[in-house]
Amino acid sequence: MELGISSFGEVTPAHVAGGDTAAAQRTQELVALGRRADEAGLDVVAIGEHHRADYVVSSPEMVLAAVAAVTSRVRLSSAVTVLSSTDPVRTFQNFATLDLISNGRAEIIAGRGSFIESFPLFGQDLSDYDALFTEKLGLLLQLNEQEVITWQGKLRPSIAGKGVYPRPLQPKLPIWIGVGGTPASAARTGSLGLGLTIAILGGAPAQYVSFAELHHRAAQQAGYTAALPLCLNCHFHIAENSRQAADEFFPAYSSVMNRIGRERGWPPMTRQQFDYLRGPQGPLFVGTPQEITDKLVYLHGLFQNTRFIGQLMLEGMPHEAVLRSTELFGQVVAPAVRARLGVAVPAE
Repeated sequence: MELGISSFGEVTPAHVAGGDTAAAQRTQELVALGRRADEAGLDVVAIGEHHRADYVVSSPEMVLAAVAAVTSRVRLSSAVTVLSSTDPVRTFQNFATLDLISNGRAEIIAGRGSFIESFPLFGQDLSDYDALFTEKLGLLLQLNEQEVITWQGKLRPSIAGKGVYPRPLQPKLPIWIGVGGTPASAARTGSLGLGLTIAILGGAPAQYVSFAELHHRAAQQAGYTAALPLCLNCHFHIAENSRQAADEFFPAYSSVMNRIGRERGWPPMTRQQFDYLRGPQGPLFVGTPQEITDKLVYLHGLFQNTRFIGQLMLEGMPHEAVLRSTELFGQVVAPAVRARLGVAVPAE
């Protein structure tokens, strides 16, 4: 099981409105986190895309290119690329360039996104929400297979025998699909023979096992005999003491979730709810190295997942605490998980 970290690069909206200082600091912190993950022996660094004042990253491939310059082995992925509102040709070119910069470490997790701000920003009609993703995913997959492409769709201009460059260093870019709460998306991902990333951001992880089963069955029915990659993504923080981990993470987590909750009609997050969610079978991976190790082994027993990505919170968190969490993940938790799952520790 590969282990890694992800971040959306949260910032306080008031700071963004007041200038670029907070955004610059957060971007530098993301690069530092990527370097720490690489040094600690983790496998993946993933950066999310948003187009809101409370997130700093609108172009994950730009931030990942900066991370590539200070790392040597960690895989570099979006989490997610909002494919519905971007152009697949440009997305492919950007990640192919990242692949060249990083010496073959780029990946894409494509998704529809959990926010809709990018649709009007780029002139997309929300009534085409599903059709946009389906059409653009098809084009992206074709770009990944063919250097010279002829393609025709309904929502993007056609391409007639044009070469798309540069090509990545890898024979093909690894492309995953990120899903939240839509079973049909998991089945479609399997039918296309693509890796699935399940965001478990609420509810018990066991409730999402059916998504993995749908993905697996659809892949088999489509003729894919080898098991497809499966990644799980959960909110995450480690400290030496369990109470310390909770006390550090709760203010940041509740701030972000309550801000989103006000937009979507959710009730406020309480400390009691938070402590329940970080229990042994809950979706929050917040605790000591031993607690996190136990939960990762439990998760693997449910899903047989090939990858786990811990989603860090940056707004309201001391940067040194996030760096330390990443270090503990790579240096303490990762070897313990590999040992318990009978996986060889990767050579340096």
